[in-house]
Amino acid sequence: MRIIFLVLTILALESGMVASVAKEVIKTGDHSFTIRIGDLDRRYTVHIPTGYDGKTLVPVVVMLHGGGGTSQAAATETGWGAKADEAGFIAVFANAIPPDPSRPGSFGKNPQLWNDGSERFYQGQNKVDDVGFINTMLDELTAKFAVDTKRIFLTGFSNGASMTFRVGAELSRRIAAIAPVAGACWIDPGKIERPVPMCYITGTADPLNLIEGGVPKLGTGASDKVRAKPKPPVRDSILKWTKAVGCPATPKTTSMSNGVCIETYGPGRDGVMVVYVTVDGLGHTWAGGKSLLPEFMVGKTSDKIKATDLIWNFFQGHMLAK
Repeated sequence: MRIIFLVLTILALESGMVASVAKEVIKTGDHSFTIRIGDLDRRYTVHIPTGYDGKTLVPVVVMLHGGGGTSQAAATETGWGAKADEAGFIAVFANAIPPDPSRPGSFGKNPQLWNDGSERFYQGQNKVDDVGFINTMLDELTAKFAVDTKRIFLTGFSNGASMTFRVGAELSRRIAAIAPVAGACWIDPGKIERPVPMCYITGTADPLNLIEGGVPKLGTGASDKVRAKPKPPVRDSILKWTKAVGCPATPKTTSMSNGVCIETYGPGRDGVMVVYVTVDGLGHTWAGGKSLLPEFMVGKTSDKIKATDLIWNFFQGHMLAK
């Protein structure tokens, strides 16, 4: 009987059905954590889904807020917590650091900003190691919770989307797939170590992530001094990633329905695909979510798609091979 038990246990572990060591069962809902990275305290919030038992390995979706935003704002805008409860994964909302960490973050005066490789925010200052923070955060998540390490996904909005590109390139061995929303790929990912599938979403009427590129401007026409570096055309970011993962530079398929255009690129290395989604009339907002900023600043919202649902459906088709 003991041999049979051991065999069944090994099979269960290999199939990813249970954690190798059961983790402490933590109450459903939101939990805040702090880790020390260098001389900075870094904070993140973990949403534990309904039904989490500390034994069954579950996926993780990490959400990175936009420039000036917060983890709490990102949770409210995107609905990833509710999606986690519905689908049974852990949702994580990480916080960036403001230029002056000694003062509280403020959207206008001391915005929390990710070091996305654009060199927009840290001239003359010490650059924050956000890749190191996220890597350490993943280590801590894996130690604390029953995480399926083959299904760790990363998404982000605006500056958080740009950071998603960077983390996807530098931590490609840990991230199963990425989904940047309304942000630029400022880095040159080169030929990344492991090809990471990507789903990218943006709006055609986004004043801060202009389809054809240029200086981001609020809906009022005023330029934001903190974020005013000209952005490349969106397609440049798509083509950077297709090249990095070995996909052809022209889409394999293109479809249009209800003002939503979906281009699919690939297959690339290891069969990886890249999906590029544009939503007609969408401003600098999370499609199908809530906008905490007024329309006159960031443009219109749209329910043509629900970005959270679309991204989760994309994530479900991907996992690490090892």
